Order: sequence, then C-alpha cells, then structure tokens
Amino acid sequence: MQSENLSNVVPPTSRASNYIALRYTDFPRETSGVRVKGGNTNCYRYMVVFQYGSAVLFNIEDHEVESFLDLVRRHASGLLPETKKDDYAVKEKPYLVEDMQGGPDYIVLKSLDTDSVRIIGSVLGQSIALDYFVSQVDSLVEEFADINRKMEKTGTFTMDKKKLLQLVGKANSNLADVILKVGLFERSEIAWRDAKYAQIYEYLREEYEVTQRFGNLDFKLKFVEHNIHFLQEVLQNRKSDLLEWCIIGLLSIENIISLYEIVKDSTPMQL
Repeated sequence: MQSENLSNVVPPTSRASNYIALRYTDFPRETSGVRVKGGNTNCYRYMVVFQYGSAVLFNIEDHEVESFLDLVRRHASGLLPETKKDDYAVKEKPYLVEDMQGGPDYIVLKSLDTDSVRIIGSVLGQSIALDYFVSQVDSLVEEFADINRKMEKTGTFTMDKKKLLQLVGKANSNLADVILKVGLFERSEIAWRDAKYAQIYEYLREEYEVTQRFGNLDFKLKFVEHNIHFLQEVLQNRKSDLLEWCIIGLLSIENIISLYEIVKDSTPMQL
C-alpha cells in the first residue's frame, strides 16, 4: 500500500512500523475546518492505516469514506463481514491557552500537526480493534454459557476434542493479537519524546477506557480458560474410562480363552 501511494505517504517520525500515514490535498480548502501548519496554509485530510486492520480517517466526508477504505481493502486479507466504526471530533483552536482541551466525544488542540494525527489515530485504531476482539471473546463466553446450561439440564456435554482445541486456539489467538499486533501496552515513541503528545495520548486512552476494557476482556478470557480446563478434564476422564473398559474387556477375553483351554485340556479324549 505504501509503495502504491508514495506521493501521499507522510514521512515517519518514529520507529513504529505497524502503520502508515497518508496525506491528501486534492480537495477544496473551504470544505474542511482542520488545518495543519507547515510551509503553507492548505487544508489536508489524512488516513492512518494499521497492519492489524484499523483505518482512521481525518477530515473526510461521510460519502467519501468508502472510496478511501477501498484503497485499504485492495491490500487487505481476512476482511470482516461487518465493519466496526466510530466517530470522534477533533477541533483546532490556534488561540487556545493550553496545548489541548478535552470534552465529551471531542478534543480541542492548539495545533493539529502530523504527530497529533498519528497519536490520535493510534488510540482510535486500538479502540476500534479492541471492540472487535471483545465481540470475539463475547461469542466464546456465550458458547461456553450454552454448554454449561446444557450440562445443567442433561448432566453431560457433547463436544469432541477437535472442537475444544479450536476454542482454545481462538481464545489464545485473541489475547495474543491484542497484546502483540494491536500493541495495546506499547508506549508511543512520539508521546515519549514530547509531553504535549503524551498529554493527548493519555487523555484519549482514558477517554476510551482502553485499560479498563482490556481488563474486562482479560476477565472474560479467564472465564473461558477456566471452562476449557474443566472440559479438558472431562474429556480426559472419558478417555481414561474408555481405556479402563478396553483393558477390562481384554482381560475378560483373556480369561475366557484361558478357561476354554483349561476345559478343553481337562476333557478326556475318547479312544
């Protein structure tokens, strides 16, 4: 995607390699209220695309969103049947006394520059990705809740080992993706260098309750893990019971054969 859009790529200012930022100028200045200070006073629109699947769009009208997302889809794999979306307002006020000011569902910045776009995009991208992983874990929780309800009624459950292992893999991959791919607990290098960006970063993470939502996700995964261990023990006990019955069966057959041979040997042969 980067190689096909080199003229729009914003040069990176950090070593982070899990995203690219694209800047577009092909639209009338008066259609936007967002301006970026630089060599001129042109208005820009941005798209920040992350490798884990999130795309954050700045200053783009609703009717244009799909055309920009099509640029991403051409290079994407594993597309979801339903796209999760969220809206957040970013306002620029050059005469603001402080560097930033927060409000309900919006943030006001003294100046919106490319690093601000990256910081805001990183938190919004993580937030929408977290929504997806929460929905995946919720489906796992519901599946185990159904299993438990059936066990309560029947006293047993019907699930083969392959299905259980698939659930184990799904739970583990969700947790690994949140931590490794989304980088939920990786400190932003841009925020680390400048307190102004750190303030924006921490405010947005608090606004979107990123840490709390991950805590809820982790709690649900622990519930799934507990159920998985329990069902694994049940399946293991079933396997042990089957082996025991097989051994009993083999011993019974061996005893029958031995009795037959004893009876046969004790029967007098007629001359």
